[in-house]
Amino acid sequence: VDPQTQRRLQRSQQSTLDCCSTMAAGGFRFSIDRGGTFTDVYAQLPDGRVRVVKLLSEDPDNYSDAPREAIRRVLAEYNSASSSSSASSNADDATTPSDDLTSTSLVPTTRLEWIRMGTTVATNALLERQGERVLLLTTAGFADVLAIGNQSRPAIFDLEIRRPDLLYERVLEVDERVVVIRKGSQLPEHLESLRAVPTSAGDTVHVLRSPQLHSLSASLKEARAAGFNSLAVVFMHAYAFAEHEVQVGELASSLGFTHVSLSSATVPMVRVVPRGLTTCVDAYLTPLIKKYVASFSSGFDAGFLRVRTSFMMSDGGLSAVQDFTGFKAILSGPAGGLVGCAATAYDPQRAKPVIALDMGGTSTDVSRYAGQLEHVYDTVVAGVTIQAPQLDIVTVAAGGGSLLTFRSGQFHVGPESAGAHPGPVCYRKKGGKLAVTDANLVLGRILPNHFPHIFGPNEDQPLDADASRARFVALTAEINEHLAAQEVPRSLSVEEVALGFIRVANESMCRPIRSLTEAKGYNSSDHILSCFGGAGGQHACSIARALRIGEVFIHRYAGILSAYGIGMADLVYEEQEPCSLVYSPVNQQVYEERLRLLADRVRSHLIDNGESAECIRVEEFLNLRYDGTDTSIMVRRSDQLAYDEAFVEEYHRCYGFVLEGRSLIVDDVRVRGIAQGSKIEAQRIAPSTGNEKPIEKVSCWFESGLQCTSTPVFLLSSLGSGFRLNGPAIIIDNTSTILVEENCLAVVTELGDICITVGYAKQSTATRANKPVLSQAAEQASAVTTEEEEEEDQEAVEDMCALDVIRLSVFANRFMSIAEQMGKTLQRTAISTNIKERLDFSCALFGPDGGLVANAPHLPVHLGAMQEAVRSQIALLGDSWREGEVVLSNHPSCGGSHLPDITVMTPVFAPTSQRPVFFVANRGHHADIGGISPGSMPPFSSSLIEEGACIRSFKLVRDNVFQEQGITELLMAPGLIQRAPHERPCSGTRNLRDNLSDLKAQVAANRKGIQLVQELIAEYGLSVVQAYMHHVQTNAELAVREMLKEISLKQKLDPIGSLFAEDFMDDGSAIRLKVTIDREQGSAVFDFAGTSCQTLGNWNAPPAVTFSAVIYCLRCMVKQEIPLNQGCLNPITILLPKGSLLSPSEEAAVVGGNVLTSQRVTDVVLCAFQAAANSQGCMCNTTMGDETFGYYETVAGGAGAGPHWHGASGVHTHMTNTRITDAEILERRYPVLLRRFSLRHGSGGEGRFRGGDGVERFIEFLRPLQIGILSERRTLAPRGLAGGGYGAKGLNLLVGRDGSVRNLGGKNATRVQAGDQLQLFTPGGGGWGAMAAALPGEMPAPAPAPAPAP
Repeated sequence: VDPQTQRRLQRSQQSTLDCCSTMAAGGFRFSIDRGGTFTDVYAQLPDGRVRVVKLLSEDPDNYSDAPREAIRRVLAEYNSASSSSSASSNADDATTPSDDLTSTSLVPTTRLEWIRMGTTVATNALLERQGERVLLLTTAGFADVLAIGNQSRPAIFDLEIRRPDLLYERVLEVDERVVVIRKGSQLPEHLESLRAVPTSAGDTVHVLRSPQLHSLSASLKEARAAGFNSLAVVFMHAYAFAEHEVQVGELASSLGFTHVSLSSATVPMVRVVPRGLTTCVDAYLTPLIKKYVASFSSGFDAGFLRVRTSFMMSDGGLSAVQDFTGFKAILSGPAGGLVGCAATAYDPQRAKPVIALDMGGTSTDVSRYAGQLEHVYDTVVAGVTIQAPQLDIVTVAAGGGSLLTFRSGQFHVGPESAGAHPGPVCYRKKGGKLAVTDANLVLGRILPNHFPHIFGPNEDQPLDADASRARFVALTAEINEHLAAQEVPRSLSVEEVALGFIRVANESMCRPIRSLTEAKGYNSSDHILSCFGGAGGQHACSIARALRIGEVFIHRYAGILSAYGIGMADLVYEEQEPCSLVYSPVNQQVYEERLRLLADRVRSHLIDNGESAECIRVEEFLNLRYDGTDTSIMVRRSDQLAYDEAFVEEYHRCYGFVLEGRSLIVDDVRVRGIAQGSKIEAQRIAPSTGNEKPIEKVSCWFESGLQCTSTPVFLLSSLGSGFRLNGPAIIIDNTSTILVEENCLAVVTELGDICITVGYAKQSTATRANKPVLSQAAEQASAVTTEEEEEEDQEAVEDMCALDVIRLSVFANRFMSIAEQMGKTLQRTAISTNIKERLDFSCALFGPDGGLVANAPHLPVHLGAMQEAVRSQIALLGDSWREGEVVLSNHPSCGGSHLPDITVMTPVFAPTSQRPVFFVANRGHHADIGGISPGSMPPFSSSLIEEGACIRSFKLVRDNVFQEQGITELLMAPGLIQRAPHERPCSGTRNLRDNLSDLKAQVAANRKGIQLVQELIAEYGLSVVQAYMHHVQTNAELAVREMLKEISLKQKLDPIGSLFAEDFMDDGSAIRLKVTIDREQGSAVFDFAGTSCQTLGNWNAPPAVTFSAVIYCLRCMVKQEIPLNQGCLNPITILLPKGSLLSPSEEAAVVGGNVLTSQRVTDVVLCAFQAAANSQGCMCNTTMGDETFGYYETVAGGAGAGPHWHGASGVHTHMTNTRITDAEILERRYPVLLRRFSLRHGSGGEGRFRGGDGVERFIEFLRPLQIGILSERRTLAPRGLAGGGYGAKGLNLLVGRDGSVRNLGGKNATRVQAGDQLQLFTPGGGGWGAMAAALPGEMPAPAPAPAPAP
C-alpha cells in the first residue's frame, strides 16, 4: 500500500470508530447530489456493498423527483435480490418483500439510516427568478439602495445594461433610523438629545426615529391582502442594533406572514447592500426550500420523520432540515465536491495543495484545498451578492452542457448551457443544442455503449452519436465557408472542429484556475489537479499540461464525487455577532467572553438536534481588519499563533505587505460547531493480477491532434490496485470516462483511485512547436531531436504562424487572461481604497509598437488612453529600453488622461531579443498627488500645475531597484511652486505613503504580466505568439469594418457618406463630430472640426481621452464578442483640432476632461450612429475632507434608452464603472450621515423606451469639512433620440443647518459646517422613440413617478 493510501485508510477507519451517531448501524445510507443536469447517488447498502445511480435531474415524463426516485430504485433492486436469495430470507436484513416499491407508491423507510442531499432547487430558482413573492421593508430614504447596489454595471460594453431582476416585488419604507456616531464627530444641535444605546458590537448607536408600528400595521395588512407571505426586513445598522427589526418582525408574524427574514438575524455583518440582498435571498428561497422538503418527504411513508435527513450547505457542512434556509443552499452541490476532494486527494503529511476541478453537465467549479476549507463572505450568484460563509468556489460556464458556437471568426464555449432539458444534441430530446459533450462524443472520448442508457422516451437508449456528428457536419461547413471568405487555404474536418472546441473549453477552465491560485499568491504548477464530475476525467491530462501540473488525481467515484463528498461531510451549525472593538489586551476579555457564550449556544443547538456532546467540536474566529481599510480576514483560533499574528501572516501572504503602525479592528466574532457523525467508509480493492486486458479498442482523438485508431479501453472495475497503464488509453465506469493522454502514466491505488503522472507527448511535426513547458525531467526527456526534426520544426512554426481559427480563440483567451491576472495582482497588492475597493484601475498588454493587444474589462476611460501613453514613451525613449526598468508617466501630453491616473509601463524581452517584444502597463487612480485641493480633483483649477504632480517620463525602476527618492521628489514637487498671494497655494501629495505602496503594487502587477507573457512565449515560441497578436487584432479590425458597412447601409448613406452630431457642455462649449464612412473599405474618419476652443476651466480633454471614448463606442456597437484592441481603431482616423477642448495645450487644466468631457464625447459618438440616447453624461465627482482625511466618490445616474430597451436606473454608464462605498461603511468611517440614497423617480426621459432614472443622494455633515463637486448636465439636459424625451437635468444643492438652500451649480468647492447637507440629484437618461410608436404586444415603458421636490 502506498503511504498516502494507507493514511487515507487509517483516517477512514478512525472516523468510523469515532462515529457518535445514535442511529443503529446496518441501514441504507444515501448521499445525493441533485445537479443541474444529473442527479448522482452514492448508496451504501446494509450488507456493505455500494450502489451508484445516475439519473436526469429533470424527467417529468418518468418521475416527479429524481433523488426520491433513485432511493426507490435502490431499495427495489435490493429487495428483489434479497427475495431471491435464501441467505437473505430474514426480514431484518432487507426491506420486507411485501414493501410496495412501484413508482406510484410511498417509499418505505424501515431501513433508511440517513439521507444527505445537495440540491440545486435554490440555485435554479435564483437563476430563473422563480422564488416566493417578497415584500421588502427598509429604512425611509433607502427604498432603492438594494436596486442601486454598488452602482456598477455587469458588462461594460453592453449599451443595453441588463441588471438581474430584483428579488423583492414591492418595497415599503419604514420611518425609523439609527446612526453610529464616530468618535470626534460633532452632533448637530437637533441631534444632541437623541437616545444613545451601547450595543454588543461595541458601538454607540443613536436612535433618530423609532418605527411607528400602528401606522405600519395598516400597510402590512394591505400587503398580506395582496398575496405577500414572505417578508424581508433590512434597516440601516441593524447588524449592531436589531431592536427595530425585531419589533417589525414580531408585528409581521402576528399579521400572518408565514416567513420573515430579518437582516440582523440572517447576516449580522456591516454593509447594508450585501446584507440586504442576502436577506432578500433568504426570504425569496427559504419558503421554496421548505416546500421542496415537504414535497420530497411526502413521497415516503410515515417513518420518514425518524430518518436522519440533512442537506449540504454552501459552507461545506451539513444542515439539519429545520435549519436549512435559502441563502445557505446556493452552492450545496459544488460544496460536496470540494469536501469529497479534500477527503480523498489531499494528504496531510505530504501537504501538497490540491486544485479541485468539478466538471459537471452544466458548468465547471474550480476551488483550492490546502489542509482546511477556505471560506469567502461576499460572493455573487446569479447577479446577487450574498454575504455569508461559503466555500471559495469559482463557477465557469464550461461544463459538458456548455454550448458551442462560432461567432466573429472565433470558437466560443458557453456561457450558455444546454442544461438537462433539452440538453446536448446527443440526449435525444427535441431542441437539443451542440455542446461540449457532443464534441467529446464525436472525438471518441465518450463511448455510448458504456454510458448510462437513460435517454429517449423510455429512458433506455444510449447517447445519439449520429445526431451529434450530423450537427457538427453542418457547423463545420459554416466554419469552412468563413475560412474561404477570409482566403484561408486549408479547411477543417469535423474532428478538427470538435477538437478545437475542446481546446477552447480547456483554456476557459484554465483561466479561472490561474486566477484563483495567482490571486492568492500561489503558482498553479505547485498543485495536484483533482478532476471529478461526469466530464472531468476527459479533460484532466490536457488541463494539467496547460497549467504545467505534473500530477492528476481521479477518485474511483469521480463521476459522482459531489455525492460521495456529501456523505463525508459533518453536521455544522454556527453563530456570529458583530463587534467593533480594537484588538488589544484591554478588550481581549470582552471578545473572549462573547466567543465562549456563542460556543455554548452552538453546542446546545447541536445537542438539541440529537448530536452527542462528545462528538461536537467548535472553531472560534475573529474577523479582523486594519483600521481604515475594508479588507477583513476571518482568523481561526490557533494553538501556534495569536489572532493578530495569524492575521498579519495571512495578510502578508495574500497582499505582499503589512500596514505598520495600524491598529486591528475586530469586526465580528464567530463560532462554528461541527458534529462529527458516521461517514462513508473507504474500501480497498483487490490487487492487480497483471492480466488486465482492454475490453475493446476504439478510434479516439487526443489534445495534441493525435488520432489513435486503436485506443485501448479498460473497465475501471476490472483493474486491480498497482495496475499501471501508459497512455493513450481510456478508462471507463458507469459514471465517468477518464482519458489518459499520450506519454502519461496512470496507476491504480489500493482504494481504486487513479493517479496520473503527466508528461508530454512526442507531438507530430505540425504541432511540436506547441510544446508546453513542464518539469525539468520531462524537458530533458524530450530535448533530443534530430537535424531533420529541427528542419521540420521550422516548417511547423511557419505553419503555426498562419491563421488558425482554433488557435485564434485560444490566444484571445490567453492574452485576456494575462491582463486579468495583472488586475488581480494589482488589486491584491494595492493599499488604497481607490484601487483595492473602488477598482479604479486598468491593466493591459501591448505589442512592440505600443498597439493594444488585450485590455481586461476594467475602466473604459483608460482603454485608448493607455495605448497612447505607451506609444508616447516608445517615441520618447527610442531604443533605450532595458530589462529591469519600469517607466511612469501621467502627463496629458504623453497619453495621460488626468494627473491622478498614473500609468506604469514595463517592457517585455524574449531570451534572444535586444528590443522589447511586448509591453505591459497599468493605470491606477491615486487618491492624491498634490495640487490646490485635497483629492487632486479641484473644481476651479485653470492650469495643469494646480492639479498636482506632472510627470512626462520617469524611470520608476532602474536595474530592478525601485527609485523611491526620485519619485518622492516628483510627487512633492507641487508644494515647491511659488504662487501669487491671490492664488490658492499648491501642495505636494498629501498621502505619500499610499502613493508609494500603490506604485509598488503597479510594478508588481507588471511583473506578473511579464512572467505570463514569457511563459506564453516559452510554450509557443515568440514568432507564433506575435503572429497571433496580429491575428487577434485583425479579427477585431474585421468586426469593426463589417459594423461600419452595416451602419452605412442601415442609415442609407452614399458609398462614402457622413453622419453628424453635436452637443454642448454646460458652459456652452460645443463638441461637433462628422463621421465619414467609406462603405467599400469599411473605414471611417471621425472629424471633430468645429469643436470649441479650450476653456479656462478644467474640462479640457487630452487627445487620449477622445481615443478612449471612440474605441469604447466602436466596441459597444460591434455587438459581438471580440477582444478590445488596436484592431478596433485600425479602420478609424480621428481628427482633433489643435487648441480645442479635445486637444488643449500642454498647460491646460484637464482634471474634469477625463470624468466629464469623456462622457459628452461618448454621447456625441453614439448619437451620430443613432445607437443610444444620452446617458447622465457625468461621473458626478464628489470630494470631502480636512487635514485628517480625504474622501472621493463618483455617483451614478440614468442610462440612455435604445432602439429596443429601457435605460437602466442608478448605474454608472459609459466611461466609468467604479463602485460606491456602502452606506453603513460610509457612516462608520467618515463624519457624515447619509440621509437619502434612492432613485430619482421620473427623471428618465419619456418615450417608447424610457431613459433610466438618476439618483438622489443626501449627505449631512457632522463636523466642519471642505467639500467639492465636479459635475455636468446641470444646465443642459440629456437628450433623447428618435422622438424620445429629455432626461432630467442634475441639481446640486447645499441645505444649511438653518434651512437655507443654495444651488452649488455644476462645479464648486466650499466649506461646510456640522448640520449642513449636500443634496445631489443626478441626471436621468434620455428616452427613445415617441410614445405612440409602441408596437402591439410590446412591454410598455414604466410610468414616470413625480420627482420629489428638493
